[in-house]
Amino acid sequence: MSSKVGGNCWIWMAAPMAIRMTGQRAVVGGGGSGGEKSPSASPRAGRRKSSAGRRAERCLYGILAAVLRRRGWLLAAPLLYVTAMLMLSWDLEGVPVSVGVAILGRSPPGSVYRSPQVFQKLWPFMQADINHSNAMETAWHHKTSHRWKPCFRKKLSQTGLPPSNGYLIIEANGGLNQQRLSICDAVAVAGILNATLVIPFFHLNSVWRDSSKFGDIFDEDHFIRTLSDHVRVVRELPEEMLQRFDNNISSIVNMRTKALSSKTYYLQKVLPKLLELGAVRIAPFSNRLAQSVPSNIQALRCLSNFEALRFSEPIRLLAENMVQRMVKNSSASGGKYISVHLRFEEDMVAFSCCTYDGGQKERKEMDKAREKSWRGKFNRPGRKINPEKNRREGKCPLTPLEVGMMLRGMGFDNMTSIYVASGIIYSSEKYMTPLRQLFPLLETKDTLASSEELIPFQGHSSRLAALDYTVCAHSEVFLTTQGGNFPHFLIGDRRFLYGGHSKTIKPDKRRLVLSLDNPNIRWDKFKRNMLEILHHSDMKGVELRKPNASLYMFPMPDLFSELKLELELWLSLHVKLELDE
Repeated sequence: MSSKVGGNCWIWMAAPMAIRMTGQRAVVGGGGSGGEKSPSASPRAGRRKSSAGRRAERCLYGILAAVLRRRGWLLAAPLLYVTAMLMLSWDLEGVPVSVGVAILGRSPPGSVYRSPQVFQKLWPFMQADINHSNAMETAWHHKTSHRWKPCFRKKLSQTGLPPSNGYLIIEANGGLNQQRLSICDAVAVAGILNATLVIPFFHLNSVWRDSSKFGDIFDEDHFIRTLSDHVRVVRELPEEMLQRFDNNISSIVNMRTKALSSKTYYLQKVLPKLLELGAVRIAPFSNRLAQSVPSNIQALRCLSNFEALRFSEPIRLLAENMVQRMVKNSSASGGKYISVHLRFEEDMVAFSCCTYDGGQKERKEMDKAREKSWRGKFNRPGRKINPEKNRREGKCPLTPLEVGMMLRGMGFDNMTSIYVASGIIYSSEKYMTPLRQLFPLLETKDTLASSEELIPFQGHSSRLAALDYTVCAHSEVFLTTQGGNFPHFLIGDRRFLYGGHSKTIKPDKRRLVLSLDNPNIRWDKFKRNMLEILHHSDMKGVELRKPNASLYMFPMPDLFSELKLELELWLSLHVKLELDE
């Protein structure tokens, strides 16, 4: 090393390693005896840094020049240069020690719930923005280029039913749409077995706690009549058959079939027992039939869900009135309104293991809710909960505020009518207030229907969900925020109603949280991001069903079957033309 560089310069290079941690600032430990500490705001600190900084700068440049003169040190030169530049740019006496940790340990974008801060920054710009697009008219475009075909037309035989092989009894569990899934699959299984289906029993779920029977939710007469040419359905097991089992349905053998069982399984394992005993029971019965079954069995599923299952008369009458009230309240937008399925109930927030802005109070409430409903599931040894990762991956339920900000960014102004379908929102007063601030024309079943009208439905979660379901089904645009059976079935129902088009906003939450995590984002940038999310969702609005995709979400023949049918039709026409010639 050159003799021009040495001595005191090496002391200055080593100075950062001698930083002493104090209560307020990092203080460089000098080699002199007059080392009185100065407060961070002291004028002395600035003067000391001024002279000391110049000495350090000269030494660092000298060292760097010497290193470059030695060819053997060329590989280390870039690293030393970067180190030198960083040291020269830092105010070693004016930077808190913790800053370096904060920079290195900052959570990746989209990890933390900062939506309230973003809203506070953007709210004045939202209020001042009068250049909204006509979002209700332009949000969706019907782009399908081929004629949509429903999933059961010309798939079901009308030649009459052979003698029944016996009675099938199932017990549907879960909430409204889980029950719907079980019922439709039960009809399909009855078709496979050529069995007579007894109107399904509903299990009293510990979460839903709804004691409603089939006829309280669905129209039994319509169900039996619609299926009469394809599957026999009876309200109850005949007396003579019940006597075989000591007048106790629980005495009937429970087959306990595996989840997602195939047609072959039912024919080989269940049918022999049905022929032997005259009746079999499957309880619980949820997801007990495979997605992929022959087209005539799929057609039974489709017929059951989209034609046979309609709500009971009390539900239909009130729901129709609620729809008309929403249309009337939406006169400013031509009678069109948005419906939002908001999943921000306490159990949903607890199950997601996501954190918001409730601090210690929220943590205690979520721990208590998890322990009450799932009894130690989230405290098992080895289980790691990572709320920040959950949020980045789009697994966290959107808050009402986030829903409102997203819709405003998509161009829906404060005169847009919104219907919110949900259970009891967690900390409702806190979280719903900003959504009402963003959209004053907001309705729920509790505001759209009178307390007297809702009395027969109180305490019956499935009947209340049926009201929400109907109002959402007739909205111009449906926004789903978290997934689950409700949007799964509703998106399919809307495709059925709208000729294959779902008219649904299904946001990519992994992209959404990036904008909601940036308090410095500009309003114009935020709007561009929301419109991109809308466009991305819109592109998926019209889709054909792929093999093994859910028929309940895609109520049409799958793409492969359609191509096969079109090929067969083309071949038959081609052969006919050749024969005519």
